[in-house]
Amino acid sequence: MAPAKVYGPAMSTNVMRILVCLEEVGAEYEVVPVDMSTGEHKRPPHISRNPFGQVPAFEDGDLTLFESRAISKYILRKHGSDLLRESNLSESAMVDVWLEVESSHFDGAMSPIIFQCFIVPMFMGGATDMAVVNESLEKLKKALEVYQAQLSKSKYLAGDFISLADISHLPTVYYLLASAHASVLDAYPRVKGWIDDVMQRPSVKKVTEAMKTHSA
Repeated sequence: MAPAKVYGPAMSTNVMRILVCLEEVGAEYEVVPVDMSTGEHKRPPHISRNPFGQVPAFEDGDLTLFESRAISKYILRKHGSDLLRESNLSESAMVDVWLEVESSHFDGAMSPIIFQCFIVPMFMGGATDMAVVNESLEKLKKALEVYQAQLSKSKYLAGDFISLADISHLPTVYYLLASAHASVLDAYPRVKGWIDDVMQRPSVKKVTEAMKTHSA
């Protein structure tokens, strides 16, 4: 079977999430660039793969998917990964809970920070709006307080086992650590230790090393 195709720029947080999952299971894949600066993501043929005109899109044989967390689950299920803990109902429920938290509270706070600190100055030629950044940092701190409490009770978010709920944070954590605001983590030592642990996974290291190459 031909390698799976991931459509989107490798620097996209949602593309990175999929790439880590593909690396976790050792699957063959091809990253197909989508030039968002020219609006390629809003035109055919890309909108036939992702009708919202966003990235990523994913093709595996005759199957086409969009939405990075759904794609991540598909990859892990197809290859029998235990990162979803689907053999245990309560553990898989906790994975789902913390995936929702990641999407709503962590990613929700980080997305404006990434946009203002990286996209605006690097790709749009604009100035970072620090009011937006500071407001988002306050939201992030509220989430980090909850994470600190949870990680005081278990090694990882869903329990004493690593799961998709943990590695799904990699894309936004990568940009947080690369930003001028990484010190926000200093007040949350258990969160900082958890991030250090997740960042050492071979799949994560491979994707982040590739990111450094793309940004060089």
